Amino acid sequence: MARKYSKKAGKKVERAMHEKKRGTLKSGRSGKKVTSRKQAIAIGLSEARQSGAKVPKKKSSSRKRSSKKK
Repeated sequence: MARKYSKKAGKKVERAMHEKKRGTLKSGRSGKKVTSRKQAIAIGLSEARQSGAKVPKKKSSSRKRSSKKK
């Protein structure tokens, strides 16, 4: 089975996790300190995407549900 993420992407995520652990990882626009593990991973993957590494596409967050009440 092929790797979903490239080694380059793994390095970016690893770096982001180390920065989060040290307390130096900041979020994009607001510049606030990142405390969430998931957010650190997301930042690492985002940087990997920008640098052209092999990373799967983002999943769309908006899911439309049909709510029929009977």
